[in-house]
Amino acid sequence: MDSTILKADKISKYFHDPVSVQVLKEISFEIHKGEFVSVIGKSGCGKSTLLYILSTMDTDYEGSLWIDGELMRDKKEAELAKVRNEKIGFVFQFHYLLNEFSVLKNVMLPGLKLGARSEKELEHQAYEKLKILGIETEALKNPNQLSGGQKQRVAIARALINDPIIIMADEPTGNLDKKNGETVFGIFQELSSVYQQSLLIVTHDNEFAKRTNRIIEMEDGKIIRM
Repeated sequence: MDSTILKADKISKYFHDPVSVQVLKEISFEIHKGEFVSVIGKSGCGKSTLLYILSTMDTDYEGSLWIDGELMRDKKEAELAKVRNEKIGFVFQFHYLLNEFSVLKNVMLPGLKLGARSEKELEHQAYEKLKILGIETEALKNPNQLSGGQKQRVAIARALINDPIIIMADEPTGNLDKKNGETVFGIFQELSSVYQQSLLIVTHDNEFAKRTNRIIEMEDGKIIRM
């Protein structure tokens, strides 16, 4: 059985404003089930642009992208939105939690949007995810009652709610102090080793990257080391 979760083949990207500039140059790699991969490189090297393409948010690129064995090229926006919701979990530098909802409801939101399970099932799932992250006791609080590290854990639980095949994160420890950054790293490591969750993490933190399964290093829009 093929365990390839994501495959990028010769992905190139140009910005055309006002002149054409190539920001990604023939990026190719694969991510397999349970693999914990980090992407590093100086600011402006194309890391976030690449993540935007791999997450299907940006469709203006050359080359091919497969997610779960399916080619993303020529899919309609509604189809891509379904792929994002079902197969990809997102964690950002900022948690983007909604203060008008409880922690539990925040975690449930992508599941409610997908509509594949009943609200009762989702509530149970959300509790289970919060339990994995050690914050189920905070379920009924509002996000503004939590610390920064706790908020990021809620954001990870939310990313897991639809059982995605891959989690993509952009600088997930960027806003955290060292202790909370360590906690988040530990969670990612456990998700990979215990739950066989695939992870693709863009980070400028080389210490974080060093402890992942594989480092993809970028410079000037190219992969220079893998």
